[in-house]
Amino acid sequence: MGESTISEPLRRPNLRARAADRAAASTGAGAPPRTGAVDAYRGEALAEGLLAQVFQRLPVALSVRLWSGATFRVGAAPRAAASTGASEPRFALVFRNPQAVCAMVLGRDPLRLAEAYFRDDVDIEGDLFAALELRDHLESMQTPIRDRLSAVFQALRLRALNQHAAPGAADDVPSHGRAVRAHSKDENRDSIQFHYDVSNEFYKLWLDQAMVYSCGYFEEPGRSLDEAQHAKLEHICRKLLLRPGERLLDIGCGWGALVIYAAQHYGVRAHGVTLSEQQLIVARLRIAAAGLDDRVTVELKDYRDLGEDGVYDKVASVGMFEHVGLKNLPLYFSTVHRLLKPGGLFLNHGITHAHAGWQKNIGTTFINRYVFPDGQLDSISNIQTGMERADFEIADVEALRSHYALTLRAWVDRLERRHARALEYVNEATYRVWRLYMAACALEFESGNLGIYQVLSSKRGEPVARLPLTRRHLYRA
Repeated sequence: MGESTISEPLRRPNLRARAADRAAASTGAGAPPRTGAVDAYRGEALAEGLLAQVFQRLPVALSVRLWSGATFRVGAAPRAAASTGASEPRFALVFRNPQAVCAMVLGRDPLRLAEAYFRDDVDIEGDLFAALELRDHLESMQTPIRDRLSAVFQALRLRALNQHAAPGAADDVPSHGRAVRAHSKDENRDSIQFHYDVSNEFYKLWLDQAMVYSCGYFEEPGRSLDEAQHAKLEHICRKLLLRPGERLLDIGCGWGALVIYAAQHYGVRAHGVTLSEQQLIVARLRIAAAGLDDRVTVELKDYRDLGEDGVYDKVASVGMFEHVGLKNLPLYFSTVHRLLKPGGLFLNHGITHAHAGWQKNIGTTFINRYVFPDGQLDSISNIQTGMERADFEIADVEALRSHYALTLRAWVDRLERRHARALEYVNEATYRVWRLYMAACALEFESGNLGIYQVLSSKRGEPVARLPLTRRHLYRA
């Protein structure tokens, strides 16, 4: 695939030096504190009491370490846990400075703890997944007004004690800043570039060899990520009943994995579109390396600008429609309907939410601020209704929720093992955003709050005889 030919200049010249400084912390645990007035920090006992008060209703024991090295436990039952021989906490919260402790109480941003983690004011040592499992407990804890006022008073005292001892400078946290409202072409292009143009080399560290950035297809839980992504590409091609000479359109083609695979193994003529300039560069290099220039093309184009009507035998959209915006879904589906030939097939592969609509909460704010500025999800029932209103007849729906949970855990594991190398291409804050985001998403898929579906459809009224009577063709050897 021409892996060795794909490289790019570093976007931040100082990142290699920072990577060397952090190489000892390649798993994200035990990183040294930033340069700052650590010796000048005061109020250790005050901070310990404040954190004990904040976490007093936590149903489990939690290990905490302060900037001074002092370690203690907080939570509803630290003594009971010790007396009953309960296992040690699987992770520890590390507070690098008093300001991070104060922010637990005084900050108004619901994502203040995540922000502190990205800036390395707070660290998580040990099992990140175990730490994230406490999110629901933290959100649901009800603190009496008297205790809240007491905590605020203690936090103000702690802040006053350390007003002249500010932490050292932190890496910039990648935040989109501007809210996406209309999902216009400019907004979508800007959002895609914010997410995907981080660094091709960064993505290569934790994706599979083909750089497939969507859930794999695990025929067995123990399969490797490369095997799962190869199986997913094959699964999609089989569902679309690809035939030699057919024209395939891939909306949101990423780094070109599907169009290349479909041309190599099914003999189609494939065209892909993306809004990411960095993805386009890699896709074209890989197409050329595979000798497919005569059959595969990719371009930088918005799906709304695809002007040829009824020219594609098959259309695939894999992990793209989450960017469309709920208000634009009717236009999205009608555009695909217009591009598809009579008798053609359309496969939409995308993430859904357990609840209808995109409601503003901590989770959606996190996604739109740090990861996908234009991301919006809906329920699978609403998605199917939208497709039917666009005059599609749904032929097959397959849930892949457990597959994405396995994929995300594999991505997190690969990213953590390549921490030091990742810092050659992004800063520590960006690394932490991705690590936290993917781990949290894995838990959301495992809990059922998120789902992912492949929906196969055709234009309404087309002869049903074009589709096999059973799914046997999907699982042949």
